[in-house]
Amino acid sequence: MADEEDPLSQFDISKEETDKLVSEVIRFILFKFHQSSGTPIKREDLTQIVTKNYRQRNLATHVINEAKKKLSNVFGYDLKELQRARASSNGQSSRLPLSQSSVDSKSYVLVSELPLEVFRKHVVDETTSPMTGFTFVVLAIVQLAGGKIPEETLWHHLKRMGLHESDEHNPVFGNNKQTLETLVQQRYLQKEKVSGPEGNTLFYDLAERALDPQVSEKVKDYISQILKNDVAVVELDD
Repeated sequence: MADEEDPLSQFDISKEETDKLVSEVIRFILFKFHQSSGTPIKREDLTQIVTKNYRQRNLATHVINEAKKKLSNVFGYDLKELQRARASSNGQSSRLPLSQSSVDSKSYVLVSELPLEVFRKHVVDETTSPMTGFTFVVLAIVQLAGGKIPEETLWHHLKRMGLHESDEHNPVFGNNKQTLETLVQQRYLQKEKVSGPEGNTLFYDLAERALDPQVSEKVKDYISQILKNDVAVVELDD
């Protein structure tokens, strides 16, 4: 019993108060994640839920860790901290990141721990399927380009699929350019300007979520499947 009370004794806070804070953090995470279409949740936002009324050192960390455990045990979600995006090499060109502020602060995303077949049957929203497909297509294009691609080249490939940068009324996505920007907000991609002899060029790099092993392996499988299908088509044509 003493071991159970030790973590709270250092904060001089009751279990009831702690449980209430944990519940508030969980509600915020679930609401924010679904409201913002998967955009990462900043740690500072979770910390403020605790620090607005409590000033105990390390209490926010304890509450967030408890929320992480409950999200896993009760809801089947892993509150996964995003790792800092890998800097891409670029020769002698100077790089000017456009989204540095979102990389500097810690942030989290929710990742389902449910078996894939259970997740697809009971959790997946069919209305999100087109966005999932778009995400994998874009990540595959960037991956095949070596993890970094000029904006003009990316849109060149997307246009071949009928997705034009200037289209603001796509029947599925609405504004195509804004849909691509959503992947930046969700930290699948990051944008940077590269200065060169001919001026600045906008590039897209793979960001934290795309570099996560779980996602990158799925993208590789997706690419492999496409290549197999292309080979099959060629064989049929022959």
